[in-house]
Amino acid sequence: MSADAKPARTSPTSQPLTATELVELLNQMANRPYDTEGSLVPEEVVDERTHALQAAELALTSGADDELVLAAALHDVGRAEQVRRMYPNLPHEVAGGAFARDRLTERIAWVIEQHVPAKRYLVATDPNYRSLLSPTSVTTLGLQGGPMSPAEVIRFEGHPWHGQAVILRRWDDQAKDPSRPGITMDELAAVHHRWASSVRR
Repeated sequence: MSADAKPARTSPTSQPLTATELVELLNQMANRPYDTEGSLVPEEVVDERTHALQAAELALTSGADDELVLAAALHDVGRAEQVRRMYPNLPHEVAGGAFARDRLTERIAWVIEQHVPAKRYLVATDPNYRSLLSPTSVTTLGLQGGPMSPAEVIRFEGHPWHGQAVILRRWDDQAKDPSRPGITMDELAAVHHRWASSVRR
């Protein structure tokens, strides 16, 4: 887990996301192949719901706090049909961040928003990282701006949550295994309940 100091929580700007809504969003991603921002690239071997649940399981077993587990579960929520309708024509990480900022917390929103820049950061700073990417992720890297420039790296590292976005990115990359179990809905509901209790006003 990142050594970054955990910043104070903030409250959603709207009503907090309910457990029912969380499940509905994930179910909208069931059997949905990866949206590759309109590019013709190989599909991943798991659908988006499975990928989301695997990412959340990796977060949970890594000892992540509830906000990061929810961020892992919802990092691609910008591809859910409901969110796509709310924020049309935006990259999925930007749409997901906007949704999370309204219904979750600023920290969750920022980490979701930055999971694509975190890939660009890792390609620029970790010589071995590119070899770990799936064919789809390698192809979309070019569409997403390629490796960060030195100036972009400095700016990214200047944010107190950047280490958490990098950790989420690594969970994202690992959560594409058809044999890997994902978090159960009961486990995710328990995470959500604790989070909702912490932000209830």
